[in-house]
Amino acid sequence: MAETIYDVVIIGAGPAGIQAAIHAARRKIRVLMLGRIENSALFGAHIENYAFVPGVTTGAALLQGGLEQARGFGTEIAPEDVLKIVRTDEMFHLELESGRSIVAAALVFSMGVAKKKLNVPGEKELLGRGVSYCVDCDANFFRNAVVTITGDRSAAVDGALTMLDYAAKVYLVSERLDVSPELALRLKTSKVECIPSAVRQVNGERAVTSVVLADGRTLETEGLFIELGSKGALELATQIGVQLDTESFKYIATNRKQETNLPGIYAAGDIVGPPYQMAKAVGEGCVAGMEAAGYARRTKKAE
Repeated sequence: MAETIYDVVIIGAGPAGIQAAIHAARRKIRVLMLGRIENSALFGAHIENYAFVPGVTTGAALLQGGLEQARGFGTEIAPEDVLKIVRTDEMFHLELESGRSIVAAALVFSMGVAKKKLNVPGEKELLGRGVSYCVDCDANFFRNAVVTITGDRSAAVDGALTMLDYAAKVYLVSERLDVSPELALRLKTSKVECIPSAVRQVNGERAVTSVVLADGRTLETEGLFIELGSKGALELATQIGVQLDTESFKYIATNRKQETNLPGIYAAGDIVGPPYQMAKAVGEGCVAGMEAAGYARRTKKAE
């Protein structure tokens, strides 16, 4: 089967990826966006601080609207994942989960920092109704509430400390914490109540009311933030030699044009580092889409 050739392929259908798709497709080139909006951290969030959109809006609604915009400008959209990327002759060959292969002149990584899920009863059903994967996105909706954070690394501890500025009570549920001594000390001297256990179930009908712990206890809470860190978000990029930031090695390193160390590869959104805000992701996506489109056009002219 012959490989389909695209000018720009965008990996990730969150706010950065959608904005990149819109700006690339407006250049009248062939653009493909891979991914599912449900995988974006924004999908289960509520937005109240994005300019030009007054009031509270769901992330799902914004993403769906953006998807239609991108499609309207000519972006092809495929809700599937990339399994492998190989670079040959200045082109990128992608193997997709469906088994088909495609070729791209330029790539934009915008899959964000994928969040691990607990995969426990009630988690999926109560997403956006007390269950969240983003403290920075949803903290303000839990003012004066009782909130639980679960995780075992710095994301969980930082999230718990952040929630102290909003919630009346903050629990951190973790079987084992793996954080720096400095962060451990901040946690120890804070008002966060640490519980050495794991969340096994989320309870509630219309909203979260409690969680069941591994030791059998039921912990009353109005919110559950799942902060388990990233899961494979950087594997595709690093397998072809894309460099990471030299401080944490958790994000893709880019310049102000969203260029990576490899010609033709760009990155935008959470995958290039915090703050994890939609406005930042959209701006970076705009730049990445325009730059990737320009690169693809220059590559065509040079052939």
